Amino acid sequence: MSSTSQEQRPAATAGDSGGQEAAETDGHTRVTVLVALAANLVIAVAKAVGGIFAGSPALLSEAAHSVADSLNEVFLLAALSRSRRPPDARHPFGYGKERFFWSLLAAVGIFVMGGCFSFFQGFEAIRNGSEETFSGYIAGLVVLGVAFVAEGISLIRAVRQAHRQGEGVGDVQDPALRTVLAEDGTAVLGVTFAAIGMVLHMITGQALWEGCASILIGALLVYIAYRLGSDARDQLIGEAADPELTGRIRELLRAQPEIDSVEALFTMKTGVDSALVAARVDLVPGMDSEEVEEVAVRIKRSVAEMFPDAGQIFLDVTDRDHTDHDHTARAAQESPAATGERGGA
Repeated sequence: MSSTSQEQRPAATAGDSGGQEAAETDGHTRVTVLVALAANLVIAVAKAVGGIFAGSPALLSEAAHSVADSLNEVFLLAALSRSRRPPDARHPFGYGKERFFWSLLAAVGIFVMGGCFSFFQGFEAIRNGSEETFSGYIAGLVVLGVAFVAEGISLIRAVRQAHRQGEGVGDVQDPALRTVLAEDGTAVLGVTFAAIGMVLHMITGQALWEGCASILIGALLVYIAYRLGSDARDQLIGEAADPELTGRIRELLRAQPEIDSVEALFTMKTGVDSALVAARVDLVPGMDSEEVEEVAVRIKRSVAEMFPDAGQIFLDVTDRDHTDHDHTARAAQESPAATGERGGA
């Protein structure tokens, strides 16, 4: 006897505490992204004007960095709004992976607009040199000081949100918040590098220092872009849920007296707070179709309680006793466990 049962939990409603919590978290993330966007737009203009006035390659590199960050924040806002659309016929597992896609675009933006331009500015400064006036140095350093404060405020807000969600800075799961943290942290370091390069240029008269600062900023941006892009790639391809949680689900299945063996267990993240769970199990011999249905419903309920983010739970059950194969298979196919009805789970 073989049957496949599916548990698909309904989309979050206004009365669903999980949905309300997710919406509230998204609201906080949206505010964080908007704060970062406003800061980057103002800083980009200030850096560009200051860089042109001072003739500073490091400052122009930082302006390119802020422009890239501003574009990325637009991508992240699109991700937040599009990823919460409910499932439909074309996308039955929902649109949660939209966040991973837009995060990948943000990583590409950091690499192309930030990293590559910074390398170009750095090599140009080393090759051709640059002349700056004392007033230009002062203007550039003032701009960098303002940028440091603004980026620092944005970074502090993002860090606080991560802690509010019970996550460490290095363990953030939301790609939108993770990107903002990476951008703001990189921006603070980049401003510091640019300021050091500008001060050394002012002291020594050698543009080499600002050129090296620009190249260092570019290398930092390329590294961050690689890390963000690598994470987004894994999630888009189909990353499994946390291995520890997968192990707990496997142990839960093995602990059921009606399950003889767990043949396969698969999990896949379908969004920031949604996942798919699929298991193929062998039942002990001699169970009829009603018992199979009751066991399937109970197991799905147990998995859902252990793993609240499991938006879809698929259970493929087989009975080693095939004496009444045709009758029980037809009965199982007509049952709620096989048709995908919730069956109380």
